[in-house]
Amino acid sequence: MKIAIVSYKKQEKFTQGVTNDEDADLLRFLREKGLNAFPTIWNDENVDWKSFHVAIIKSPWDYHNHLPQFLNWLDTLEKLNIKVLNPVEIIKWNSHKKYLKDISNNGLPVISSEYLDKGSSFDSRFFDLFGTDKLVVKPCVSAGAQNTITVNKSNLNERTQEIEQLLKTEDYIVQPFVEEIKNGEWSFLFFNSKYSHCTLKTPKKDDFRVQHYHGGSISYPTPTSLHIEQAGQYVKSLPQSTLYARVDGVIIDNTFKLMELELIEPYLFLNGDNNLLENYFQALMALVS
Repeated sequence: MKIAIVSYKKQEKFTQGVTNDEDADLLRFLREKGLNAFPTIWNDENVDWKSFHVAIIKSPWDYHNHLPQFLNWLDTLEKLNIKVLNPVEIIKWNSHKKYLKDISNNGLPVISSEYLDKGSSFDSRFFDLFGTDKLVVKPCVSAGAQNTITVNKSNLNERTQEIEQLLKTEDYIVQPFVEEIKNGEWSFLFFNSKYSHCTLKTPKKDDFRVQHYHGGSISYPTPTSLHIEQAGQYVKSLPQSTLYARVDGVIIDNTFKLMELELIEPYLFLNGDNNLLENYFQALMALVS
């Protein structure tokens, strides 16, 4: 069984502040377990995909900048009868933030969201709609806080012009700014629906972006069993088993509330820890054996 560990053409902005080369750690561990695993780049024309039996979509961190090409490539893998993890149907669904509406419709707690289709207009109605003085507006296809904008009533006119320009090219999602993000964003990691570990990403002072390349910090607190169970409900709601799922959100009134369900290319915070790598390996074996 030949396994592709799929990544992207490296860009420093995505790896800055990451202490471990997670892909290298994972590749080493899987090979030590006797697996025939190889690093690949999803849009490398020199890769002979027909030679692979399994493709693990690990870190194609630029997919959102090339979405049609990325989705076509996934279709190609399926036509070649390659087992794709996570499943192609799940990845396609997860690639546009309207998936949050589906999760909310299933009765699970999600940060309130409204959508602006490409070519539509943004205005002040969302302040009243959400009962808030501050909004977050971001692309429906994005990663790493790209083109994420905060809007309040004092900068509304300026931000509206900026957002209207962006709406000419893609869909956007509008959400109330959640003050709890200043306490950190929790990430719960599940492998084949089984809880593995969690992290807490905290933004730097006077910022809301928790990503390490925006100055965010990472800690590893022990979560409560209640919050693990709550986070696990989002994974259980999926129609197919996934090799990995990162459930990102905030704790509001002791209840976990979803911000993002990361099923395409999340950093997994494995940190070279053999116990966590073993969790990943066991999940992989259960899905490919």
